[in-house]
Amino acid sequence: MRDENCIFCKLANGDIPTTTLYEDDTFRVIFDASPATVGHVLIIPKEHYEDLTQLPDEVAAQVMPLARRIGIAEMEALGAKGFNVVQNNGEAAGQTVHHFHTHVIPRYGTEDEMVLWKPGTTDAAELADTCEKLQAALNNER
Repeated sequence: MRDENCIFCKLANGDIPTTTLYEDDTFRVIFDASPATVGHVLIIPKEHYEDLTQLPDEVAAQVMPLARRIGIAEMEALGAKGFNVVQNNGEAAGQTVHHFHTHVIPRYGTEDEMVLWKPGTTDAAELADTCEKLQAALNNER
């Protein structure tokens, strides 16, 4: 299913021209229009799924192997020293386009800037309470 108002549906299905790195029946991998580094690409499903919560398991199972292949290619062909695989869900997590997509961002060294979280603190009681709540939610999902 496609959303005719979704720009990523249009990009993933070739309705809007873009530089395509890879394509198969499920995904199109394109270069990010505002790259964090040279070689930054987006893995975009051709079908419309708002975020990871809507992504079918069979599609989700294909994302990481593809990201791995791309990351290895970035290191071999571009001289990247590593790569980030980034996937945001919901506006609070930084998702700006509501069509599931995964960033594969080559990293070239310590001069690369990347927004990371600041380590926080917790205690055993808070961890136990959080774990109990999450386990209950996971058990309800089954």
